[in-house]
Amino acid sequence: MFISSAFAQTAPAAAAGGDIMSSVTSMLPLVLMFVVLYFVMIRPQMKRQKEHRAMIDALAKGDEVVTSGGLLGKVSKMGETHLGLEVANGVEVQIQRSAVVQVLPKGSVK
Repeated sequence: MFISSAFAQTAPAAAAGGDIMSSVTSMLPLVLMFVVLYFVMIRPQMKRQKEHRAMIDALAKGDEVVTSGGLLGKVSKMGETHLGLEVANGVEVQIQRSAVVQVLPKGSVK
């Protein structure tokens, strides 16, 4: 009544090599997006992780550091996975090595 009959039409015959070419061109934007994503997000993140790991490995007693929680202090004890951080005279806290965000220049923490 309100819907007219649909008439099926046959599609023209496609060339045998045309299917491969159309699938490659349809995948090209996806591949390009992944390449851009790699150079914009993934590669810089890996570089930052590598620099952070090198900074943590280079820590030594007496270094003044900032933690991810905002604590400033001087490294007083070194362990495999933990550090002793002196935040005030006679006050020492234990933190994980990975919590260190930045090494400050000597004399920054008073």
